[in-house]
Amino acid sequence: MKWFLIFWAGPIVFLSGWYWLSYYDMSFGIFMLTRQAHDLTFQVYANILGIPPETIPPLVVRAVVVDSLVVFAIMAFRRRRKIIAWWQGRQASKSREASLASDESLSRAP
Repeated sequence: MKWFLIFWAGPIVFLSGWYWLSYYDMSFGIFMLTRQAHDLTFQVYANILGIPPETIPPLVVRAVVVDSLVVFAIMAFRRRRKIIAWWQGRQASKSREASLASDESLSRAP
């Protein structure tokens, strides 16, 4: 599971880091981090897809969100027994607290 998360988060961190650095033109002397490379990359993708370049970043963000939801659903499915046990323990502790509170209120009645 650890490697699954690493292979999921690695490309997202790389893409968001590149996007942020190139958007703000923090190149550190590397061409791929310049605003010129940023605009060129999105222009190439826009020409391939036949859409305006401004619409690509929101589409990428939407794809990352959907992929993240799928990854977290897979993680929850794999750990469902632990999650169910945690939920049942939580419900049991709430019912115990409620019964203790009602017992205390009954014992204080004059």
